[in-house]
Amino acid sequence: MSAAPAKRKLLGQILKERGTLREGQIQEALGEQRKHGGLIGQHLVALGHCTQSDVAMALAEQSGLRSVDVAKAKPSEDALAMIDGSTAHTYGVLPLEVRGNTLVVAIGDPLNTAVLEDLAFNTGMQVEGAVGDAELLKKAVQDAYGEEGSLRDAIAEAARSAAGADAAEAAASAPVVRLLNSILHRAIQDRASDVHFEVFPGELRIRYRVDGALYEVEGPPAHLAAPLVARIKVMSDLDIAETKLPQDGRISLSIDGRPVDLRVATIPGVSGEGCVLRVLDRSAVSLELQALGFLTDEEQSLRDLTDLPHGIILVTGPTGSGKTTTLYAMLGEANDPTVKIITVEDPVEYDIDGIVQVPINDEIDVTYARVLRTVLRQDPDKILVGEIRDQETATVAVEASLTGHTVFATVHTNDAPSAITRLLDMKIERFLITATLEAVVAQRLVRRICADCKEQYEPDEDLLREVGPEGQFLRGHKLSFGKGCDACFHTGYRGRTAICEIMRVTDSVRRAILEGTSTADVRDEARAAGMRTLRESGLRAVRDGVTTVEEVLRETMAAW
Repeated sequence: MSAAPAKRKLLGQILKERGTLREGQIQEALGEQRKHGGLIGQHLVALGHCTQSDVAMALAEQSGLRSVDVAKAKPSEDALAMIDGSTAHTYGVLPLEVRGNTLVVAIGDPLNTAVLEDLAFNTGMQVEGAVGDAELLKKAVQDAYGEEGSLRDAIAEAARSAAGADAAEAAASAPVVRLLNSILHRAIQDRASDVHFEVFPGELRIRYRVDGALYEVEGPPAHLAAPLVARIKVMSDLDIAETKLPQDGRISLSIDGRPVDLRVATIPGVSGEGCVLRVLDRSAVSLELQALGFLTDEEQSLRDLTDLPHGIILVTGPTGSGKTTTLYAMLGEANDPTVKIITVEDPVEYDIDGIVQVPINDEIDVTYARVLRTVLRQDPDKILVGEIRDQETATVAVEASLTGHTVFATVHTNDAPSAITRLLDMKIERFLITATLEAVVAQRLVRRICADCKEQYEPDEDLLREVGPEGQFLRGHKLSFGKGCDACFHTGYRGRTAICEIMRVTDSVRRAILEGTSTADVRDEARAAGMRTLRESGLRAVRDGVTTVEEVLRETMAAW
């Protein structure tokens, strides 16, 4: 009879045995974890009870990896020769030694095993990880390899190596691999949400979307378009030979020692195949309501909606307005061992501990409506529907609400009252809408003023007139703008914040819906009941010095 496997020690227990923590500190962190979700190590560091290095060492012990003092480590020449400087900088790893066919590398995150798999593929060797302090590791990589090479140098090297080679052969070459790594590394450093590879006659254009705006970076020669796209397709397990049909895939990799997911979408064009990579960097996105920038009363309203025992809560807005992030944050508030939460998404963007997440796949008929009917048999308390896009999905969502579930979902409309019209277009009866719909949240993202170059000014009458009747709200207040500096790429903005309008379906709004009145009448009833419009929410952010009048006018329509 075989012995039972040893039970893995808990992280808090390891830190306590090391003398780093007391029991009370562990319990405090567990309490924060129960409230907000996430990893206990993150909460321990946030509370100031230990350092990130302490957590890394404990995780190494928990994972069965050895730890290494990076400051005292002396990498061998053989080991350094196995990994080039660009890869070491991008992945945040330091080669230490070669033992036969095994390469030992120092890593900062023991949970990020994907980087070890990537290095094994690139080097053709077995790769063993040893955990070191992430900050010391970054300095050690710089000492070993020098400053990271420029994107221009990577482009020149790749251009030379790919000249005359076919796309598949060039895609596997080290210079093209290093070039793509450099492009992605810079995108993450610049906080890009998307990376665009666009092919035109005689030109390959690369653009990053940062804080909602597109910026062009230095582009490689046109003959590198096919090798770069082919390399991306190899990494995302797509058909490299298929260049006439769009394909979708996903890449998991490590950038600066932290795991990052990239959602890949290729598209055939007249001049060649291009693609867009959506960056899903969990470390750059906070999935907590208090970090999203809502006004205090708006944040409380969203928490109240999260606690509803049944009903439908819709979040609406254009693509890229942060709808999914807000829904994740709301579900995070409800994420508790006593609550069963299931999401149905296309695709799943972020993995959340404690929540069952189901991806949609239309190619094999795994549709929203079909999965939702199955989900209802899984005894959930709360359900997230990635998007209500047709009558069947809307009908199942209504049925779920009527049977005692809370349903969170997104729809595409310009404001909250217009969601009623959208549901009617999907053939949902008015009486069912009033019986199930509890609230509609319309949302936009506006750019935040850069804190490093922020200045104040007195608004003049011309500006107040441009804003319209709501401009009176700004009279007598000093407003802010960003002059532009290196930290914000001289745009005056850095980061984004959410503004929203929250329409609760009150008795008066229900009557307006049942009577078949216009969207404008529904809006008037909602405003009379206390709804603040997107424009009004945005102007409060302007008054508080968070964003600018120009941003709010660009993203919202007048309330009158």
